[in-house]
Amino acid sequence: MPSLILLMIVGAAAVAWWNAARAAAERAESLGRDACAAADVQWLDQSVHATGVRLYRREDGWLGLERTFRFDYSEDGVERHGGRLVLRGDRLVSFVGPSSGAHVIPFDRARRN
Repeated sequence: MPSLILLMIVGAAAVAWWNAARAAAERAESLGRDACAAADVQWLDQSVHATGVRLYRREDGWLGLERTFRFDYSEDGVERHGGRLVLRGDRLVSFVGPSSGAHVIPFDRARRN
C-alpha cells in the first residue's frame, strides 16, 4: 500500500512538471510569434524548442525555474536566423531576436583608431 501512494505522488509530480513545461512553451511560442509579427519577419517552423532549464532564486526567496527556448525566423525568406527567449516562470527576462526598430550601423574599419 505505501508503494502505491508513493507511485501516485511521483505520478502527480510528473504530471505537474509536464503541465508547467507545456505552459511555458506555449507562452514562449506566443512571445516569439508576436515579436516576429511586430518586426515584420517570417516566423519559421511554427514552434519553439526548449534548450535549457535551471533553478533561480525568486525575489520572495523561493526557488523557481528559468527556461530557455530558441526559435527561428527569416528576414528575407531565404536566410534562417536564430532567436532566444528566457522565461522565469511566465515572465520574459531575456529576448534575442528580431526587433521592429533595429537598424544596422556598418563598422567602418578606416575610422578605427
